[in-house]
Amino acid sequence: MVGEEPNDARPEPSDRVPGAGEGSLDRPPHAGGTSGGFGAPAPWEAPPPGGPGASAPGASGASAPPPGFGPPPGAGQGYGPPPGSAPATAPGWAGAGTLPPPPAAPPGYGPPSGSGQGPRGEANPAQAALIGLLNLSCLGLGYVFLRNWIGAAVCWVATAALLVLALPADVDGVPAGLLIGYGAFLLLAAADGARRGLRATLRLGASFRRLALPLAVVLLAVPAGGSLAYGAARDEAREQALLDRLSAADAEVKSADGLPFDKAEPLLTKALDAYEDLGTKHAGSRAGKLVPARLDAYYETVSGPYEKKTYCEAITPLKHLRGLADSFDKGLLGSRPAKADEPLAHSLYECGTAALAVDTAKPTAAESLNELLGTFPKSSHATRVEPAVREAVKKRTDVLDSSTDPCVATAELRTLRTTLRDMTDASLDGVTREAVAGVQRGDFACGTDQFKDKKYEEAIKTMTEYATAYPDSPQAAHARSIAIAAEIADEEPAAGKRLPPSEVPGGSRMILVVSNDGPGAVDLLYTGPMTGKVTLKTCTTCTKYPGPIFSQGKKIKACQGPASKYPKATLLLPAGDYHFLQKRAGTGSSYSDTKTSKVKIEPGYSYTNCLYVTSGY
Repeated sequence: MVGEEPNDARPEPSDRVPGAGEGSLDRPPHAGGTSGGFGAPAPWEAPPPGGPGASAPGASGASAPPPGFGPPPGAGQGYGPPPGSAPATAPGWAGAGTLPPPPAAPPGYGPPSGSGQGPRGEANPAQAALIGLLNLSCLGLGYVFLRNWIGAAVCWVATAALLVLALPADVDGVPAGLLIGYGAFLLLAAADGARRGLRATLRLGASFRRLALPLAVVLLAVPAGGSLAYGAARDEAREQALLDRLSAADAEVKSADGLPFDKAEPLLTKALDAYEDLGTKHAGSRAGKLVPARLDAYYETVSGPYEKKTYCEAITPLKHLRGLADSFDKGLLGSRPAKADEPLAHSLYECGTAALAVDTAKPTAAESLNELLGTFPKSSHATRVEPAVREAVKKRTDVLDSSTDPCVATAELRTLRTTLRDMTDASLDGVTREAVAGVQRGDFACGTDQFKDKKYEEAIKTMTEYATAYPDSPQAAHARSIAIAAEIADEEPAAGKRLPPSEVPGGSRMILVVSNDGPGAVDLLYTGPMTGKVTLKTCTTCTKYPGPIFSQGKKIKACQGPASKYPKATLLLPAGDYHFLQKRAGTGSSYSDTKTSKVKIEPGYSYTNCLYVTSGY
């Protein structure tokens, strides 16, 4: 051995082997640069003297040490010659006892100047997966670790564009095409990042390497959390939109309140469509869960006229509510339509009975009561119809003889009669006959009252219609007498002082012969103790007599010819004062001449009366 030197002795920096490389004897960096794995790099170990494969001096015939780093077999700890031996020298090195230079780094290692990415190394799938996962975070973090700023910027722009288009969240959400495109972009970014990171050398500390993969997995929560947050915001927007639809439907119902139903119905129909859609297609939404309560409020609003006791106005809305079972979702309605039955039956009864004596009622009494008896025949209100109608008839017939205006009661009875004739229920046959009899009584009472009130034209019409409508009535003859007396009284008021007697007086009768000595037929009406009417045919050979101017004051001598020449009528009249009205026919149905006269018929006499016509000059 040449002297003794400690194993860790190092040559001076100036001790160099001529022609050797630039390697320093100082401790080199880790061999091969960064391995690219996730663990810490292996510590550097010096090769045996003389380089790999060299034999120590004095060990002739000994086999070469195994490849790799570390002491040869049988050597003690540390490097260098065994204790007590001279330090080994390697050929080509300056001086004895010096250590050889460290091996040079493999080609491609060491970061290029100005780059944040390490040199290319062996394939590292775990690192590639890390970069790909980081790029899936929507933030381009994989490109950031690779120092690929262009790729990172593209990721940021794409994510920002998606946020601009997607926010704020609305009901329709993001178009499916945009989401598919963005998802494809993320997958491409992840694949590209994995490709770039497969052999890249990253300057990452050991601690960060251990945290990198968990961090990448955690960062996946960014798109996932964003999707969940956006979904929640979109769902809330949908909920709010549905609540807005519900509020709009509520406003339609409110605006319809108080309107006539024909004007309110379009608004109510629109609201119902919204309620049905929300309650069926969106039953799980907040708005959908409120629909049942809204339907209760709807029924309450629409049935408002019934609560106000305007029964005729309530009929159509209640029929609408009852009929919803045929057009609205039955599951949503539940038992609500049946709740309209009782109010509807009650309204039909009240409206129908109120219209019993009103001929202008809309709807008519017959319409309402027929619907009640047909739709709810077993309801308590249906059983009240017959007693109510009978009471209405009796109330009016009872006042015919004592009322100051029996014509009003008669008109109401006539309306009742018409109503009952339009009704089909057999239970009303008896009261219908009572109404018919009441109208007959009322017509006679009305005509009599009109005569007493000197409403002669109305009395003529009423009594004439009565005699025509009831020819078999015991009062038909009396009605004709009253009509005749009213016609005379209309020309001679004194004839209307009293009603003609209903019975023909007995006793002796006097003869009154009436002749027609003039052109045109003559109606002769008379009233007194006896009332009647006769018609004299025209005298075809008779002419008008000259008037006062041409007669020069001479007395007219009518009916001086043969008796057979003149049409005659013979009246048998009880004694008394009579009023006569002669109405000579003109052209068509008109009268050319009317004339009144008064005659006193005394017992034991016979009388003649000649009717003639004078000219106006």
